[in-house]
Amino acid sequence: MADITRGSRVACAAMLVLAVTAACDTKAQFAPSLPPEAGFRVEDGVLKLWTGTPCEGVTGLRLTFDSGTQASTEQVWAAPRPGVRVEHLDLLKTAGESVPDTGGPLQVRTPLPAGYDWTKAGSVSVAVDGPKANGAKADVAQVLRESAQKPSGSYLFGRSGWLDAADVQRENGKSFLTVCTPDPK
Repeated sequence: MADITRGSRVACAAMLVLAVTAACDTKAQFAPSLPPEAGFRVEDGVLKLWTGTPCEGVTGLRLTFDSGTQASTEQVWAAPRPGVRVEHLDLLKTAGESVPDTGGPLQVRTPLPAGYDWTKAGSVSVAVDGPKANGAKADVAQVLRESAQKPSGSYLFGRSGWLDAADVQRENGKSFLTVCTPDPK
């Protein structure tokens, strides 16, 4: 009799674990319905960002190398409210120094640490503050290795690959979302 009771408890416990596990969704609750992407390329020794579509009202931009690791390092840009429009931005020189401020309202507030070589990082991600936006990530080695082989109007959009303006216009909202494109769902 004790074996039957123990067997029933084990079976119930197993079913409970199965039900709880099956009910869990691996996608984050507020994750967009399509992967967010931003474009990166290196041109004339400068790491460049293309948001893919304009981001209006940007009050901050956070560039993070090796996010989620002990080597994680970031550069922070800021602009006064009500923010600025960002679509293309020169970020860093391959020699490691910041691109000189252009005198515009979006300026580096927190530079990378002195001597930090971002070209040795595994990944680069960008997050936009101000408008509702999603972050995006790309492989640094791929950006460095392939930029010179790609036409100047194309950027590496993470998992979506190298895209030009026509590609972004065609695929945005279908296979990915640019960082400032509202989620259609």
